[in-house]
Amino acid sequence: MSAITVQRVLDSEDRQGVITVIEQVFQNEKNWISSAQSQIPEELSEGQPFSWFLARLNGRPVGVLRLLYDPPLALPEEYQVTFMPGIDIDYLKQLGQYVEIGRFMIAGEYRRNHRIALRLMRAATEEVVRRDYTHFITDVFENEPHSPLNFHTRVLGFEVIGRHLFGDLNCSSTRIILTLDILKLYSRVKDSRSRIYR
Repeated sequence: MSAITVQRVLDSEDRQGVITVIEQVFQNEKNWISSAQSQIPEELSEGQPFSWFLARLNGRPVGVLRLLYDPPLALPEEYQVTFMPGIDIDYLKQLGQYVEIGRFMIAGEYRRNHRIALRLMRAATEEVVRRDYTHFITDVFENEPHSPLNFHTRVLGFEVIGRHLFGDLNCSSTRIILTLDILKLYSRVKDSRSRIYR
């Protein structure tokens, strides 16, 4: 059986693994960025406002996830954000402490292996719970062929709270904004035999 490992990225070897995956997915396949190197800082340490995680399958870099702690919930006006009825920035702030999931990607030939994404999410969840955060926030592309929207909403339980037309990646698809209440997810799956709970 293939071995999947996930670890926090703190050294240059793991950083190079992240760059390899970003280059494969965001630069070469999607053409959303011009440089994979610029996506991850050269210096990585515990005290920074972000964490990067690298998934390896039998030692080969295959997946990446970045966490950004305490992200600004108000996006720039030029992004043209619209929220679902009853949701606004003040409402979101009242719900809890947020961590943004970004740069979440699996190399093309491994996307059908959902265990990679689940292991990345497990590592991310352990990290944010340890730091006393309560919610994830992220956005996904609406009509992108490999959009994780279904995985996020159906499997993990993320809820759609809004959308925006523009962002920092070179993609013309509408971005769908999602949040996940971690405690709510735990309550939903704790009495099940779900892989999410395990």
